[in-house]
Amino acid sequence: MTDATIRETTQFVYVTYIASTPEKVFEAIIKPEVARRYWGHENVSDWRPGSRWQHVRADDARTVQLVGEVIESSPPSRLVISWANESEAADPAAYSRVSFDIEPYDDMVRLTVTHDDLVVGSGMANGVTKGWPIVLSSMKSYLETGRGLDVFAKPKAA
Repeated sequence: MTDATIRETTQFVYVTYIASTPEKVFEAIIKPEVARRYWGHENVSDWRPGSRWQHVRADDARTVQLVGEVIESSPPSRLVISWANESEAADPAAYSRVSFDIEPYDDMVRLTVTHDDLVVGSGMANGVTKGWPIVLSSMKSYLETGRGLDVFAKPKAA
């Protein structure tokens, strides 16, 4: 193996607690009509292992932004998908992996999202560390109050 083939990878883990059920949290991830309400995108697939999935912008353009494959689907407790920018879909090295682990926790749910196999310093690794916290906060808000956050908001200048 040469230095050119060695990839240093990292992972991003986010844990949140949601006043909901495992079934509703799982549906919020996989059902396009729900995901668009808190994410501004739809996740589209039949959610069977080996099937393709697409992350489609929920606007008039309907742009496919991310693609991958369903690796594991065990409703309502676990979903694992591969993940890449649509523009890099032909490059096997461009794919990372996302695991959604959904566990009952008293009268709520503990959702753990692990995004791993991210190339250190890559645009994807940078985007993930900024993107997952707001998306998952928006999901939590949506499931608890019926209103998601503006996931496209930008920090205000000081």
